[in-house]
Amino acid sequence: MEKSLSLLIPIYNEERNIEKFCENLLNISWTVPCEWIFVDDFSRDKSYEILVSWLSKNQTRLSEKQISYKTERQPQNFGKGAAVHRAIELAAGQISIVQDADFEYDPREIPMLIHPILEGKADVVYGSRFKKSGTQVHRTYHYFINRLLTLLSNLLSGLYLTDMETCYKACRSEIIKNLVLHSPRFGFEVEVTSHLARLRVRVHEIPVNYFPRNYMEGKKISWKDGVAALWHILYFNLFIKDSDRFTSQLPEKYRTSGPNWL
Repeated sequence: MEKSLSLLIPIYNEERNIEKFCENLLNISWTVPCEWIFVDDFSRDKSYEILVSWLSKNQTRLSEKQISYKTERQPQNFGKGAAVHRAIELAAGQISIVQDADFEYDPREIPMLIHPILEGKADVVYGSRFKKSGTQVHRTYHYFINRLLTLLSNLLSGLYLTDMETCYKACRSEIIKNLVLHSPRFGFEVEVTSHLARLRVRVHEIPVNYFPRNYMEGKKISWKDGVAALWHILYFNLFIKDSDRFTSQLPEKYRTSGPNWL
């Protein structure tokens, strides 16, 4: 069966960027047929209208590159995690990956990230902002918070990562569609990681570039989300029964008992 890719794209107040973002996606040399799934989290600006207009005007270009799309608007602002949950439900590709609708992550790196899955060498691939030796400079506060959260997550989940909070998590859809997910905001990253740690899956990490926005440019995560993440790490790793983490449709080959410490 030919592999296909679903891009899970949550949107919130991106009217200044959405057209350029879509053009950037369209200009990528996709290695497999691709679907873009946009879920607008009840933006207060014209993000959704601009998006729908751009997609309508570019249907021919999209078809030529074997790109399909789905769009949906949440009835109210539930949070990024909830938008991703809905995108996962709509996904039809064999591989799924979250892509924020801004320019912090470079979508040209997605073909590299999904390559180990296409080659049958991995089931999950994290795109790490920290797993490399380079000259890229990170914002001090966010760097240390992210490293601390990753360290705590590693200690409790048993899954060693260098960047648990990364947006880029490529996953076989038969896995991610059968995780029971609840966190509506940025706790999504912690929750997914804690669930994956309980499975018999091959997890790879690949270095990616990162270009952080500041709050004037539209960054939405704040220190409050960092504090909440500490609670999420404790809650999702220590207080959720394994039987409540997965649906009954999760393939048996991925199931194991307890944290996958090895």
